[in-house]
Amino acid sequence: MNIKRVMIVGTMVVILSFGNTALSGSITSACPAPKWSSTDAPEKDDFLKALNQSSDEELVQSLYEGKSLHDIASEQGGDIENVIELQVAQLSKQLDDRLRSGSITAEQHAAHKAEIRELVEQSVYTSFG
Repeated sequence: MNIKRVMIVGTMVVILSFGNTALSGSITSACPAPKWSSTDAPEKDDFLKALNQSSDEELVQSLYEGKSLHDIASEQGGDIENVIELQVAQLSKQLDDRLRSGSITAEQHAAHKAEIRELVEQSVYTSFG
């Protein structure tokens, strides 16, 4: 796989992961919407928990410094396999939604779905710094 494709896919995964925060909700996020407790204090979402990050800002700063998601999880005692599973699940759901809406064909859906895991696995080890 060429490096340009890896970088594009990696960037796409990161953007999808932080869509609600970075783009004010203009795209579907791979991160679930924040949940609110009875004390109105936000809980960390599953993606941040898997990376063992305290906030979106901390994660964005680490990515800005050129760290890959794998680097961040390793340094913070996070669970990179959980990060991969969360991203695969979210991207699969987005593909399913696109198929239901008619924006992609069944053949396109099958082809993209077959590549998701490999692309996500490659992207978590890619740094963009």
